[in-house]
Amino acid sequence: MSDIKVFEASPEAKGKAKQLRLFAILAWLLAMAGQIFAIVKLISDETLVWLIIAIVVILILAITGSVLWKKANKLDPASEKDSTRFFIQNQLGAIMGVLAFLPLVIFILKDKNISGKTKGIAGSIAAVAMVVAGITGIDFNPPSIEKYTEEINQQTEAAKNLNIDTDNVYWSKAGNKYHAYKDCHYIKGKNLSNGSIKESWEQKGISELCKVCQKKAKKSSISSDVKDLIETD
Repeated sequence: MSDIKVFEASPEAKGKAKQLRLFAILAWLLAMAGQIFAIVKLISDETLVWLIIAIVVILILAITGSVLWKKANKLDPASEKDSTRFFIQNQLGAIMGVLAFLPLVIFILKDKNISGKTKGIAGSIAAVAMVVAGITGIDFNPPSIEKYTEEINQQTEAAKNLNIDTDNVYWSKAGNKYHAYKDCHYIKGKNLSNGSIKESWEQKGISELCKVCQKKAKKSSISSDVKDLIETD
């Protein structure tokens, strides 16, 4: 493919990703702190209800951290060339989700001072929460510089085939699609950014053309082809 466009996250995207990662780490640290508190203060028959509440709060914090971390990775992905970093960066949510509960599960099951009933209830809930946090943290389709590069070039070629100006598309601050036409009703009257398809990926992680713009471009392309045929005849 000619004129290959290699993805590189913009400074704005990197800054946003850094912010999201800091919030994710904070959520995980709070989850760890909650786990320590639960181990020290709440593992007993008398505090079973509070232990269950603590497990739920820890789960919410663990999942929040994973969601924020995944969003950051979409804005500033790792390269597949460094397989170790690529794995850790994309699956850190799963690792932290398990670590947020594993010590607590072990302590509940091994504590000789609590009854079998409490071990069964609290241990089961904590184990289920650990599995949920771990699975939620897994990125089954992790982003990468290589994937984004391939998809950007595919999108650019597809847009060219529709006679879309690939260096002049539009997107809004809150939107998740780029637009071929400034007067598209989804973005009309909004504060817009303008640039190439590649820049929409790098600045906002936008990876899809607006369906309305796509239909309009297809219609325009067909009309243009028909006009060319008539003029040729």
